[in-house]
Amino acid sequence: MRLTIRARLTLVYGGLFLVAGLALVGVTYLLVAGRVPGEESTSVAGSPPETKAPPTWSHVVDDTWDDALDALLAGGLVALAVVGGVAVAVGWLLAGRLLRPLHRVTETARRIAVSPARGLHERISLVAPEDELKELADAFDVMIERLDRSFDSQRRFIANASHELRTPLAVNRALIEVAVLQRPEVRDLGATLLDVSARHERLIDGLLLLARSEHEVIDRAYVDLADLVERVADDASVDAELGPAPTTGNAVLLERLVQNLVDNAVRYNVPGGWVRVTSGASGDRALLEVRNTGPVVPGYEIPGLFEPFRRYPRRPAGGGPGGSTAGAGLGLSIVRAIVTAHGGDVRAEPNPGGGLIVTVTLPRPLP
Repeated sequence: MRLTIRARLTLVYGGLFLVAGLALVGVTYLLVAGRVPGEESTSVAGSPPETKAPPTWSHVVDDTWDDALDALLAGGLVALAVVGGVAVAVGWLLAGRLLRPLHRVTETARRIAVSPARGLHERISLVAPEDELKELADAFDVMIERLDRSFDSQRRFIANASHELRTPLAVNRALIEVAVLQRPEVRDLGATLLDVSARHERLIDGLLLLARSEHEVIDRAYVDLADLVERVADDASVDAELGPAPTTGNAVLLERLVQNLVDNAVRYNVPGGWVRVTSGASGDRALLEVRNTGPVVPGYEIPGLFEPFRRYPRRPAGGGPGGSTAGAGLGLSIVRAIVTAHGGDVRAEPNPGGGLIVTVTLPRPLP
């Protein structure tokens, strides 16, 4: 197990203090031990200098001196142990205080990772002396500010472009419809142009929804996924096994999530195939599973299906039983964006024999 930086700093502080303390006790002991009482110290008070003390008195002095040295050494070690413990505790507190700015950086980064849409507006704004930690916090704030501006600019661009493109497409559709009504001989051409225009409108709607769904959902309401499935899966080819799957979130976005999963499963099916939708709950998660038959999808291609403009591989000619027009390639990417905005998870795996199994898990409401 690796020690934290705080623990390592504390060990360094405590180790240096103990080494210095041991050196001090050792030097003190040697200095005091070197001052062995001379023969003049053993003379009896008031006697002539040439008079020596009895041998027994010298032995008493030596024993007393040895006991004093032992007491000095023992007391010094005990004092060193006590003061060393206090020094380790003080080192722990000082290390925590010195590392507090790093904890603020870590906590801010963690909040941004959990809530990227709302968290990018946070700043550390560390008030501290101009040192290395202050420079690190300021650099982190600058990085987050640039990322925030970049993401906001990207979302505004997609939203504005989608709105601006809607108007000319609507005008084109109206003009084509008027031309077809006035000149029946161009009906086939008009029908083709209307299909192209409808596909462009779906693409723009998908881009707009993708831009909106990347924001974290703040205003949440109680939603049961089973109710949404009942509302969406009204096709006779869709089998539903529904159990309560309560969650909280934006009902419009969650309904679009279910709609995209069902439409994707129906559109990219094979003639005579089936689509099965299951909802339920497990622990603290609400579950939604959509299975279908279809072309065999290699496992290594599945992650790419959640990227924008990536379509289901090897789609049957004619568009499958669910529709005659190709999708915009945004269905599963929108699903992933909506699930992420609701704090959930989505995964896909090949269905044995062909097709996909897409599973969505969302947090259940707190009791």
